[in-house]
Amino acid sequence: MKLVWATEDLVIAGQPYPGFPILLWNSMESCIPANQFFRHYLLRGAIRSKRSWPSTGRALYDFFSFIEAHDLDWHDVDRGEAKSLVAAYRDYCLDSCKLAPSTTYQRLHYICEFYEFSLNQGWVKRLPFTYEERLVKRQRGFLMHLDARGGKAMVNDVMPRKPKALPKFLSMVEVKALLAATENPHHRMMMRLALYTGLRREEIATFPLAYVFDPDKSEQRARNLRICLDPFDGSGMATKGSKPREIRVSRKFMAELYRYVTKVRGERASLSKTLQRALFLNQFGEPYSADGKSLNRIISEAGKQAGLKVHTHMLRHTYATHTLVSLQRNPESGLEPLVYLQRQLGHSSIQTTMVYLHLVNEMADQAVLAYDDELNALAGAA
Repeated sequence: MKLVWATEDLVIAGQPYPGFPILLWNSMESCIPANQFFRHYLLRGAIRSKRSWPSTGRALYDFFSFIEAHDLDWHDVDRGEAKSLVAAYRDYCLDSCKLAPSTTYQRLHYICEFYEFSLNQGWVKRLPFTYEERLVKRQRGFLMHLDARGGKAMVNDVMPRKPKALPKFLSMVEVKALLAATENPHHRMMMRLALYTGLRREEIATFPLAYVFDPDKSEQRARNLRICLDPFDGSGMATKGSKPREIRVSRKFMAELYRYVTKVRGERASLSKTLQRALFLNQFGEPYSADGKSLNRIISEAGKQAGLKVHTHMLRHTYATHTLVSLQRNPESGLEPLVYLQRQLGHSSIQTTMVYLHLVNEMADQAVLAYDDELNALAGAA
């Protein structure tokens, strides 16, 4: 098997897709089932995120390589063996290749999606796995009503137990250390935007200048101002899956952003010969790459200066965890904490957001102050 990545010559419905995965047999002929699945799942399905292309491509490449190396047929879902093809591949990953359970879980997820697609296409008569009910840990507190099946969930029987590693986040002491170690004002404001909003790295990299305004001249009078992140408004904003959403930004922080634009950003903006739409510009006055990968390097280097191991997504986890704690400690806000956080983060499913509830439960015995107030105090002392 060979896995290649498309150039701009790959055009689908008039649009080029550079970097799109393409699977080839050793004869260099197209692996038609896999490539049709890629188009359906990655372009017309629910994902529509370029960040999923590499992991989906590599998962199918590895599975088909396993099938080819062992002289098997991926259609053979009734092969008369104790283990299905997918179960055999799972054990190969875990036992022979010694892959991490999280890596194996991710690969199996894409492979099972491929077989679901194949069943719908009529390529196989049934799935090489079944679904079974498993008991799941009941949630405490205000999430009890979400457990609609009495503590049971339908689980794919070939999937290993999903790893329960919780996302890592920074304490307020570590947040202060990180910002204090960041001398570059552009980088510091970039980090503060992540800490105040929980935006993803590509959302920070493409956050438009047009979204920043003087809150004193705004018609919005609430403490938290609404901003619509819209990939289709012509501002250059990029969101995961190109899905628009509204976020809330405190009036005080919007004033900080506006002050940054009027007092600091001009230094870099003057280096460019064209008017740039992005809020944050690099040392050459150009916007950062739309995928935001360069932000990881910037934030990682700042973390090293502060003696911390940190990346951009950890700032998102930090926002989410402390915001959830703050909302739970202030029930008079009238907000459903997890629902609010889901909308702010742009999660399609509340199940994704629920991971932060587990973090909060682990922190329950700690004295944690309101997140936004802490950051405001920090800003005042700067």
